[in-house]
Amino acid sequence: MDLNAIVEQLETGDQDGVLTALRDYNQEMNQCFTFNKDDELDRQHLGELVFAFLNRDLQPSCQLACLETVRILSRDKYCLDPFISVSAMSTLAYYAGICLNTPVCNQCQLVEREVCSKAVEEIAPPSKSADQEVIVESLKSICNILLHNETGLAAAAELQLIKGVAERMKQCNDPTWNHEVRFFDLRLTFLLTAQRVDIRTQLAQELSGISLLGNHLEATLGLSWPDSLETARAGLEGVPPEDLPPLTREQTELAMEILKIMFNVTFDTNTRKQIDEEEAAGFRRVGAMLRHCLLSRADGEERTEEFHSHTINLLGNVPLPCLDVLLMPKVQQSSTEYLGVNMDAVHMLLEFMERRLDRGQKLKETLIPALNLLTESSRIHRETRKFLRSKVLPPLRDVKTRPEVGDALRNKLVRLMTHIDTDVKDCAAEFLFVLCKESVSRFIKYTGYGNAAGLLAARGLLRGGRDSGIYSEEEDSETEEYREAKDSINPITGVVEEEQPDPMEGMTEEQKEYEAMKLVNMLDKLSRTSVIQPMQLGMDGKMREMTSKDLQKLAHNPLLPPDDAAHSGSEDEA
Repeated sequence: MDLNAIVEQLETGDQDGVLTALRDYNQEMNQCFTFNKDDELDRQHLGELVFAFLNRDLQPSCQLACLETVRILSRDKYCLDPFISVSAMSTLAYYAGICLNTPVCNQCQLVEREVCSKAVEEIAPPSKSADQEVIVESLKSICNILLHNETGLAAAAELQLIKGVAERMKQCNDPTWNHEVRFFDLRLTFLLTAQRVDIRTQLAQELSGISLLGNHLEATLGLSWPDSLETARAGLEGVPPEDLPPLTREQTELAMEILKIMFNVTFDTNTRKQIDEEEAAGFRRVGAMLRHCLLSRADGEERTEEFHSHTINLLGNVPLPCLDVLLMPKVQQSSTEYLGVNMDAVHMLLEFMERRLDRGQKLKETLIPALNLLTESSRIHRETRKFLRSKVLPPLRDVKTRPEVGDALRNKLVRLMTHIDTDVKDCAAEFLFVLCKESVSRFIKYTGYGNAAGLLAARGLLRGGRDSGIYSEEEDSETEEYREAKDSINPITGVVEEEQPDPMEGMTEEQKEYEAMKLVNMLDKLSRTSVIQPMQLGMDGKMREMTSKDLQKLAHNPLLPPDDAAHSGSEDEA
């Protein structure tokens, strides 16, 4: 379409002619997301004229056509100059119904200026009836700008758009607002909180974001509260989770946006050492709703998986002491029960984690949140740890197959302990270590010393012992098969291996010493040329570099303990 013709029509100022021209342009460009670089200046000029037109007293259909054009033009991140000024953002905020009376808002050059001159922080009255379409188009345009441009983001922060959106989110039980208005209110809030720490803090503290978003989630899912920290679907109390109808597409879309915003707002919560009682009560209430999300289905497997993923991400931000709400519901006939505790939520988390593990794609992004959540829950809740251990590390019977070989969940997790991604490797090892109550001997029993060495070296536990976790002292159960083979198990591989012939059988002591010195000299040469770095286990349980002198000593007496005196001033105490 010829942009010059549209520009000429806008310059005439005739509303009917402009409406026709813009409607034709919008229809043609509605699905366009890539733009011709040669037309950049023309598109910018068109944007300027459209904004000038929006500041006039227009009929609703012409307002809508102008805002649709802005929404299309704002997809091009290289042509946003007409839209990112405070004045332009203020105009869009007005049409979106989220314009607050601030000193900045008074820069707005709207015909309806009297709306912006009301009492401080009074929200501009949104047009609930006629034009929610106008509101939606304005919100979409603002979202495009926030996604692509930091100047527009700064203008949104200056205009305090988060307050306007929060004011409308308080009306979550008002049936007047349609799905699109609610959705793009949430999407706008997500973009603001994802990119601006100050807005995150403002929403969390000044605007009571946890409570506000929790109420929105409760209204979206249609929840009731049979008990103080137990949720149900309103009108379907007593129906087992597996028999509940799936959430609608609209419910799932809104719920996922709320979960993403809550993740942003609570991002640093779990790093804080203490929360007060009021905060703890709020998080427990959120945790109860997240438990309901975990046990709910969306419209389709992929959407359910995505919904559960956002739920688990947010659960990872809930303070650990508040995760007890996952275990609080009473055991029902269809529940997964262990030690008298309802394990439905924990079992769902374990199944989710295994599905992500089997998928094997982007493990750092998809697997680690679930793995971390299970690890920390096991560390703090004895029942959770014992249940997970029964599923992941059942009593050991097969002593002839390596721990990393097989299709059992233990085998899959042990394989991750040597994964190329350090974060994935550490998370898998940490999970299994916690299930073993951070006992080195038990950890080696289930994984093999070779697989366990990375975590043990990092913690200074290569000489054995137990880490600082607080666990009960019940004895480890050993199967008859393991007890009989225990003395024959190779601790490095974790399995019973066939006896291998002694490579030094028949050699004299002189021949053995010659071969040992030959090996030492080869290692020394590789070390001096920085091809390898020989290491030695120190008395503190950690690895240290070996010098040529250490290698010579080791050749003459392989059983000699490491001489760390030259490397540490506290070895006498050790």
